[in-house]
Amino acid sequence: MSDPFKEAAGNRKVLTADESAEGRLDSWLTAEIGEEFSRSRVQGLIKDGAVTLNGAPVTDAKRKVRPGDVYEITLPEPEDPTPQGEDIPLDVLYEDEDVIVISKPAGLVVHPAAGNWTGTLVNALIHHCGDSLSGIGGVRRPGIVHRLDKDTTGVMVVAKNDVAHRHLSQQFADHGRTTSLERAYQAIVWGRPRQLVGTIDAPLGRSSSDRTRRAVKRPDSQDADEAITHYEVLERFHETPDATALASLIECHLETGRTHQIRVHMAHIGHPLLGDAVYGGGFKTKANLLPEAAKQAVHRFTRQALHAYMLQFEHPRTGEVMHFEAPLPDDMEELAAALRG
Repeated sequence: MSDPFKEAAGNRKVLTADESAEGRLDSWLTAEIGEEFSRSRVQGLIKDGAVTLNGAPVTDAKRKVRPGDVYEITLPEPEDPTPQGEDIPLDVLYEDEDVIVISKPAGLVVHPAAGNWTGTLVNALIHHCGDSLSGIGGVRRPGIVHRLDKDTTGVMVVAKNDVAHRHLSQQFADHGRTTSLERAYQAIVWGRPRQLVGTIDAPLGRSSSDRTRRAVKRPDSQDADEAITHYEVLERFHETPDATALASLIECHLETGRTHQIRVHMAHIGHPLLGDAVYGGGFKTKANLLPEAAKQAVHRFTRQALHAYMLQFEHPRTGEVMHFEAPLPDDMEELAAALRG
């Protein structure tokens, strides 16, 4: 189906359920619309009363779809897709005519997307770099060769021209197999992995229940992407005589670079990151086992405890191996100190 919509007047779209239509309204609409809207975006439209069924408003995203239903969706006015420069402070670790290396704070989205058209790292870079910023990554991702989640902190490199962009993109695509590229993260996780040094080799793909999440897949799954994480336990917090611990500080080195890779892999082996509401929400009650000061520190920490502390790459012009590190941000340092007690 090339266009699931029948055009309506203005910014309204009409969609009719055929004989094969079934399932929840939000899931069905998302599948029919395709890549135009995420499931969470569709749920928001339903909640806001932007969807009607046979002319009457419907706000229940779980409503069962039946053949013959006619849904009308009122869409918001489109926003300017071209990001503009914004005077957002940057923690610059290094900069020359080819690259800029920054330490990204928590809460900063890397590039504009639905729900975050402004206030992103790209907006800050456009203001800082001006016309020199590489456009090879696309209008919304100029200069971006890798990314960190919104609430993950740490070192990032950005290309300032097209030659640098191509060179860095090749290094990240190679994952350091034939180049000097290396990425290392520090994270605070629940419990203590059984092995103090280990490797998690578990393919990842999009979750079948929520397209915004990633999940471990069978190797023969059609959408399974190779994902390998090497980890080492650096410190154990509140260790008991039987060599278990309530939490641990770990270091991770990526052999691949999949979305949410460390977060999903650590949850997969039973040790999700502290503060990770997406992949570790079921571990919230573990905080009740901690001393009061540590428990309160965990409750105050509202993001995943993940920091990209080291990045190494070959300079795209000189070939020199560039190595950068950023210490744990204040909030993670305070969390670790509270856990030490």
